[in-house]
Amino acid sequence: MNLLGGNARARTAGRRRRATGTGGIALAALLTAASLPVLVAQPRPAQAETTPGERAPACAPWDRECRVNRYLDRIRDRPEKLDEFLRTMPKGGDLHNHLSGAVSTESLIRYAAEDGRCIDAETMQSSLAPCTEGQRPASDAVSDPEFRERVIGAWSMAGFEPGGEESGHDHFFATFGKFWAATEGRDGDMLAEVAGDLAEQNQFYLETLLSRQYEARSELVERVGFDPSSEREFRRLREVLLREGLRDVERAARRQTDRDFARYRELLNCGTPSARPGCGVEIRLDYQVARANSPASVFTQLLLGFELAQSDPRFVGLNMVQPEDHEVSLRDYTLHMRMIDYLSEQYPGVSVSLHAGELVPGLVKPEELTHHIDQAVRIAGADRIGHGIDLRHEDDWRALADHMAERDIPVEVPLTSNCQILRVCGSEEHPLPDYMAHDVPYALATDDPGVSRSDITAQYSRAATEFGLSYSQLKASARTSLEHAFIQGESLWAKPGSRRMKPVCASDTPGFGKADTAACAELLSGSPKAKLQWRQEAAFHAFETYYAAKL
Repeated sequence: MNLLGGNARARTAGRRRRATGTGGIALAALLTAASLPVLVAQPRPAQAETTPGERAPACAPWDRECRVNRYLDRIRDRPEKLDEFLRTMPKGGDLHNHLSGAVSTESLIRYAAEDGRCIDAETMQSSLAPCTEGQRPASDAVSDPEFRERVIGAWSMAGFEPGGEESGHDHFFATFGKFWAATEGRDGDMLAEVAGDLAEQNQFYLETLLSRQYEARSELVERVGFDPSSEREFRRLREVLLREGLRDVERAARRQTDRDFARYRELLNCGTPSARPGCGVEIRLDYQVARANSPASVFTQLLLGFELAQSDPRFVGLNMVQPEDHEVSLRDYTLHMRMIDYLSEQYPGVSVSLHAGELVPGLVKPEELTHHIDQAVRIAGADRIGHGIDLRHEDDWRALADHMAERDIPVEVPLTSNCQILRVCGSEEHPLPDYMAHDVPYALATDDPGVSRSDITAQYSRAATEFGLSYSQLKASARTSLEHAFIQGESLWAKPGSRRMKPVCASDTPGFGKADTAACAELLSGSPKAKLQWRQEAAFHAFETYYAAKL
């Protein structure tokens, strides 16, 4: 279904151009740029020279990447070796990450206990104090092992067995409503924990989802909002909201974010000699919009997200959350895409990633499977999509995949949550091989690793074992995650999908600290994105030097 609204196709291309302007002590030493020997840079392979499971040809003596492919083939069926290899591998950034769902359940229990929250003894629903009949102090989940186990099971996928009365889909999404009170006022703590987790797994960038100022924006909607259904009404509602106080809400959101960032930096000792590794992770935010609400509420959230992305460099885009199969999400799906199309025209340069196609047969009516990804990219002009599970059910899905490849629109792939929520597991069921076959960029991601009891290394492990991805294909995912990050600045690479650096850096070799040439150094100093990409290439240089020597 091609329902291209307005000039979304041209706008998307224009917006993308603007947005672009433990291997032990030995490996740890290699990952320090100053310790590396001088090696000649070699040409890099294209993103997907082979299909999943296909093996690389014989290696030239100088080709470290090829030799690492061979090493992965050797250890693919050896879990401990594979985990060590993949945990150490540079893995770019996490582009699909819900902050409240990314924190460990044990941390949520600790927050709730320290903050005096309450937990219903039957449903495990958290709430603010005071505790009422039938509730227990959250501190009981620290001191009582049996109660703690029940809370962990209700607040995450720990111990969940599919096939019972409750589906994985329902259990997964119910966790957020159950632990919400534990997260209140803890965004800074959560940022610190998640940044530390990424650093431990050799990631350099976190783009996480969170919302701001729920009560203030809800009051504004209640006072002046109305449900819009046309571009004319979008325009009128935007004018009313801006006139009646939305920019006051936006300023309060920025102050709230100031406090959260100060808190995470304090917890990690950033800017001090005792700074923890998480300080080295660049953090940006995507404003999350709760889609299962009235049109007035959704539009107001979207408008606040666009305003923040324009005024605060920490906010680099926006996304929509809550189940895509919710009755309101389904009813208003096209309306939401049109809202984004309209607001993107008013706020050029703001990036958009959308949960699209997180659906399977039986979860929704067949007709709902035919157009969600298409509308996300063609109407809303999404720069990235998340999940994309119903690809094969979309109208003319091959043409849609080709369109995504042509427009360089990547898919964010959280393999564990796809399996837990939708029971789409492995290469026979999952569309990742289809996206790859059509040259759609892909980036492995975690989604909600705290809820899933998983991490980014587990996603790479699934890709290597269940999908047969080669090292080069895993490396492509890591590179895609930074190439398509919404962080500011132009790319290090000559063009999307290219493995040749821009001419100003073509004679420089990552892995030796600073750039050799002044022109390349200028690019890196002026572009946070290029700086991250250079850092990752230096890490790849060290990683491949170490593992190539193992053959």
